[in-house]
Amino acid sequence: MNYNNISITEKLNQEEINMGTAAQSSSEIYTSDSEKGFAVSNHSSTSSELDAGAKFVLVSRGSWLHCGYHLTTSIVGPVILTLPFSFTLLGWFGGIIWLVLAGVITFYSYNLLSIVLEHHAQLGRRQLRFRDMARDILGPKWAKYYIGPLQFIICFGTVIGGPLVGGKSLKFIYGLYHPEGSMKLYQFIIICGVVTMLLAQLPSFHSLRHINLISLILCVTYSTCLTVGSIYVGHSKNAPPRHYSVKGSDADKLFGVFNGISIIATTYASGIIPEIQATLAPPVKGKMFKGLCVCYSVIVATYFSVAISGYWAFGNAAGATVLSNYIEVTKLGELKLLLPKWFFLMTNILILLQVFGLTAVYLQPTNELFETIFGDPKKEQFSMRNVIPRILSRSISVAAATVFAAMLPFFADIMALFGAFAFIPLDFILPMVFYNITFKPSKQSIIFWLNTLIGGGSSILVVIGGIAAIRQIALDAKNYSLFSDSYS
Repeated sequence: MNYNNISITEKLNQEEINMGTAAQSSSEIYTSDSEKGFAVSNHSSTSSELDAGAKFVLVSRGSWLHCGYHLTTSIVGPVILTLPFSFTLLGWFGGIIWLVLAGVITFYSYNLLSIVLEHHAQLGRRQLRFRDMARDILGPKWAKYYIGPLQFIICFGTVIGGPLVGGKSLKFIYGLYHPEGSMKLYQFIIICGVVTMLLAQLPSFHSLRHINLISLILCVTYSTCLTVGSIYVGHSKNAPPRHYSVKGSDADKLFGVFNGISIIATTYASGIIPEIQATLAPPVKGKMFKGLCVCYSVIVATYFSVAISGYWAFGNAAGATVLSNYIEVTKLGELKLLLPKWFFLMTNILILLQVFGLTAVYLQPTNELFETIFGDPKKEQFSMRNVIPRILSRSISVAAATVFAAMLPFFADIMALFGAFAFIPLDFILPMVFYNITFKPSKQSIIFWLNTLIGGGSSILVVIGGIAAIRQIALDAKNYSLFSDSYS
C-alpha cells in the first residue's frame, strides 16, 4: 500500500515538473542574467496575457517559407529602379563592390538579429518587436524614445511612399493612352490610397502570406522586364551614347559617392526584422535563416540584373529610375518611346501591384501599435469592441499618409533623409550592438571587431548620408509646389 502511494506521488511530482517546464517554454518569463545583458522581470507573458497588438497582429503561425515571402516583400521593391542611377555616382567598380558588400553586410546583420531573437526565445522570453529587443537589451528609454519612433518613421514613411509610387505608375499609364487627359497626379495617389486603406484592414501580418508570395513573383517578373528592356535598348539602333565616367565637380562627385552608398544601403533596408520573425510558429530556431536565404536569392537575381543591365545600357546618363531612360525627348520636345507601349503598360502594372503588397507589409508595425493602444486583448479579435477602433485607426492613418503623399511629390528626397537617420541605424548598427551586448564576445575575437567595425562605419555613414540628403532636399526645394503634378 505504501509502495503504491509512493508511486502515485512520484507520478504527480513528475507531471508537475513537466507542466512547469511546458509553461516556461510557452511563456515569456525572463530572469536576471547580467552576463547576457538581460533586464530583470518577473512578468509572465503567456499568449493570453499579450497586449492586443502582439496577440492580434503579430500572430505566430507562419512557416520559414512564409517568412521568406515577408522578407522579400519588405526589401525588394520598386526602389531597385534607382540602382542604375546609383552606379552613375559610384562607377562600375564602386557600384558593384558596394552592391555586393551591402548585401553581405545586411545578410549578416539580419542573421545576427535572428540569432539574438532565437537566444531570448530559448530562454523563455520571445521578443516580438524591435522595441521589445531594445527594452530588454538596452533599457526602456531606448525603446520608448529612440527605437520606437525610428521604426514608426520608417513604416509610416513607407506607407506615404506607397500611394505616391503607385499614383505615379497609374498616371504614367494614363498618360500613355490619354496624353491630353486632365487628371492630376494627386487624384491617382488618392485612388491608390483607397486600395491601401482596404489592404490595411487585413487582420494580421500572417494573413499577408499569400499576398507576399504574389508580390515576390511580381518583383521577379518586372525585374526581368527591366533587364530585358535595358539589353534591348542597349543593342538597338536608338541606343544612346554611353559614357561611364562619374560626372560633376569634385564636390559633386564626393557628395555623389555618399548619395550612391545611401541609395544602395536603403535598397537592402527592412527595419522590421523582429516583427517578421514574430510571425514564425514556434520553435523558431533556424527558420529565419532559411527565410533569409529565400529572400537573398531573389535579391541576387533582381538587384544585379537590373543594376548592371541598366548602367551598361545608359551609362552615366541613367535617370533617377531606369524606366525614364526608356523614353527619349526629341529635339522638338516630343516624347519618343524606345520600347513598345505594351511594355510600359505591363511593367507599370506589375510595379503598381507589387507596391500594394510592400505597403501592406509596412502597415503591420503601425497597425500593431494602434492595436496595442486602442485594442482590448481580453475581448475577441473580431468583437465590436476591437473591430471599430481597428477600422477607424487604420483608415485614419492611411488617409493621413495619402494626404502627405499628394502634398509632397518629392517625398523621395525626404525618404533618403529618413533612410540615413533611421534605416541605417536599425539595420546596420543596432544588430551589431544587440549581439555584442547579448553574447559578449571576447574583445580578442574576430566577431567582436567585425561588429564594431560595421557599427562604427555605419555611424559615420549616418552623418555623411544625412548631410548629403539635406543638401539634395535644399537643391530640389526650389522646384517644390504643393500638390505638384510632376511624376518625374
